[in-house]
Amino acid sequence: MMISTRGRYALRVMVDLAERDTEEYVALREIAESQDISEKYLEAIVKRLVREGLIRGTRGKGGGYKLSKKPNQYTVGSILKAADESLAPVACLETEKNSCERADICKVLPMWEKLNVMIDIFFEGITLDMLV
Repeated sequence: MMISTRGRYALRVMVDLAERDTEEYVALREIAESQDISEKYLEAIVKRLVREGLIRGTRGKGGGYKLSKKPNQYTVGSILKAADESLAPVACLETEKNSCERADICKVLPMWEKLNVMIDIFFEGITLDMLV
Protein backbone atom coordinates (compact mmCIF):
# COMPACT_ATOMS: atom_id res chain seq x y z
CA MET A 1 0.00 0.00 0.00
CA MET A 2 1.28 3.39 -0.95
CA ILE A 3 -0.65 6.56 -0.24
CA SER A 4 -0.82 8.64 -3.42
CA THR A 5 0.04 12.29 -3.75
CA ARG A 6 -3.70 13.03 -4.00
CA GLY A 7 -4.32 11.36 -0.64
CA ARG A 8 -1.41 13.10 1.05
CA TYR A 9 -2.46 16.48 -0.31
CA ALA A 10 -6.09 15.94 0.72
CA LEU A 11 -4.87 15.28 4.25
CA ARG A 12 -2.70 18.42 4.16
CA VAL A 13 -5.68 20.51 3.00
CA MET A 14 -7.81 19.18 5.84
CA VAL A 15 -5.06 19.85 8.40
CA ASP A 16 -4.59 23.36 7.03
CA LEU A 17 -8.32 24.11 7.35
CA ALA A 18 -8.43 22.60 10.85
CA GLU A 19 -5.45 24.68 11.98
CA ARG A 20 -7.17 27.85 10.91
CA ASP A 21 -10.16 26.88 13.09
CA THR A 22 -12.41 29.49 11.52
CA GLU A 23 -16.00 29.67 10.41
CA GLU A 24 -14.89 31.80 7.48
CA TYR A 25 -14.12 30.37 4.08
CA VAL A 26 -10.44 30.13 3.14
CA ALA A 27 -9.47 30.88 -0.44
CA LEU A 28 -7.94 28.02 -2.39
CA ARG A 29 -5.04 30.30 -3.27
CA GLU A 30 -4.23 30.72 0.44
CA ILE A 31 -4.29 26.97 1.04
CA ALA A 32 -2.13 26.35 -2.03
CA GLU A 33 0.41 28.93 -0.89
CA SER A 34 0.58 27.74 2.71
CA GLN A 35 0.95 24.11 1.66
CA ASP A 36 3.19 24.81 -1.36
CA ILE A 37 0.88 22.83 -3.65
CA SER A 38 -0.23 23.78 -7.14
CA GLU A 39 -3.58 25.58 -7.02
CA LYS A 40 -4.66 23.78 -10.20
CA TYR A 41 -3.96 20.37 -8.64
CA LEU A 42 -5.75 21.36 -5.43
CA GLU A 43 -8.90 22.28 -7.38
CA ALA A 44 -9.50 18.64 -8.24
CA ILE A 45 -8.78 17.51 -4.68
CA VAL A 46 -11.10 20.00 -2.98
CA LYS A 47 -13.82 19.24 -5.51
CA ARG A 48 -13.68 15.61 -4.40
CA LEU A 49 -13.65 16.59 -0.70
CA VAL A 50 -16.72 18.80 -1.26
CA ARG A 51 -18.50 16.00 -3.13
CA GLU A 52 -17.80 13.62 -0.24
CA GLY A 53 -19.11 16.18 2.29
CA LEU A 54 -15.86 16.71 4.17
CA ILE A 55 -15.62 20.39 3.34
CA ARG A 56 -17.94 23.13 2.14
CA GLY A 57 -17.13 25.47 -0.68
CA THR A 58 -18.51 28.75 -1.90
CA ARG A 59 -17.68 30.96 -4.87
CA GLY A 60 -17.34 34.65 -5.35
CA LYS A 61 -15.99 37.37 -3.10
CA GLY A 62 -15.14 35.87 0.27
CA GLY A 63 -15.41 32.41 -1.24
CA GLY A 64 -13.27 29.43 -0.52
CA TYR A 65 -13.44 26.31 1.63
CA LYS A 66 -14.01 25.34 5.24
CA LEU A 67 -14.54 22.17 7.22
CA SER A 68 -18.12 20.93 7.33
CA LYS A 69 -17.62 19.37 10.79
CA LYS A 70 -15.39 19.77 13.84
CA PRO A 71 -11.83 18.41 13.43
CA ASN A 72 -12.43 15.64 15.98
CA GLN A 73 -15.19 14.23 13.74
CA TYR A 74 -12.78 13.35 10.91
CA THR A 75 -10.44 10.39 10.84
CA VAL A 76 -7.37 10.08 8.66
CA GLY A 77 -9.00 6.97 7.21
CA SER A 78 -12.14 8.84 6.19
CA ILE A 79 -10.09 11.60 4.56
CA LEU A 80 -7.87 9.20 2.60
CA LYS A 81 -10.88 7.17 1.49
CA ALA A 82 -12.69 10.35 0.40
CA ALA A 83 -9.66 11.20 -1.73
CA ASP A 84 -10.37 7.91 -3.51
CA GLU A 85 -7.61 6.07 -1.80
CA SER A 86 -7.63 2.36 -1.36
CA LEU A 87 -5.99 1.46 1.90
CA ALA A 88 -5.93 -2.23 0.99
CA PRO A 89 -2.47 -3.82 1.01
CA VAL A 90 -3.30 -6.00 -2.04
CA ALA A 91 -5.53 -5.50 -5.08
CA CYS A 92 -7.92 -8.33 -4.26
CA LEU A 93 -9.06 -6.51 -1.09
CA GLU A 94 -9.72 -3.15 -2.77
CA THR A 95 -13.42 -3.92 -3.23
CA GLU A 96 -15.88 -5.12 -0.62
CA LYS A 97 -16.33 -8.47 -2.32
CA ASN A 98 -13.10 -10.25 -3.16
CA SER A 99 -13.39 -11.19 -6.82
CA CYS A 100 -10.11 -13.09 -7.01
CA GLU A 101 -10.63 -16.51 -8.52
CA ARG A 102 -8.03 -17.93 -6.14
CA ALA A 103 -9.61 -16.54 -2.95
CA ASP A 104 -10.97 -19.94 -1.88
CA ILE A 105 -7.58 -21.61 -2.08
CA CYS A 106 -5.21 -18.71 -1.35
CA LYS A 107 -3.00 -19.56 1.62
CA VAL A 108 -1.83 -15.98 2.16
CA LEU A 109 -5.21 -14.24 1.89
CA PRO A 110 -5.94 -14.48 5.65
CA MET A 111 -2.66 -12.67 6.35
CA TRP A 112 -3.57 -9.86 3.90
CA GLU A 113 -7.05 -9.61 5.41
CA LYS A 114 -5.58 -9.19 8.91
CA LEU A 115 -3.17 -6.53 7.66
CA ASN A 116 -6.07 -4.77 5.95
CA VAL A 117 -7.98 -4.66 9.25
CA MET A 118 -4.89 -3.36 11.09
CA ILE A 119 -4.40 -0.58 8.54
CA ASP A 120 -8.05 0.41 8.81
CA ILE A 121 -7.96 0.42 12.61
CA PHE A 122 -4.77 2.49 12.57
CA PHE A 123 -6.03 5.21 10.21
CA GLU A 124 -9.53 5.29 11.70
CA GLY A 125 -7.95 5.77 15.14
CA ILE A 126 -6.29 9.08 14.23
CA THR A 127 -8.52 12.14 14.15
CA LEU A 128 -7.83 15.42 12.41
CA ASP A 129 -7.63 17.28 15.71
CA MET A 130 -4.90 14.87 16.86
CA LEU A 131 -2.79 15.96 13.89
CA VAL A 132 -3.39 19.63 14.57
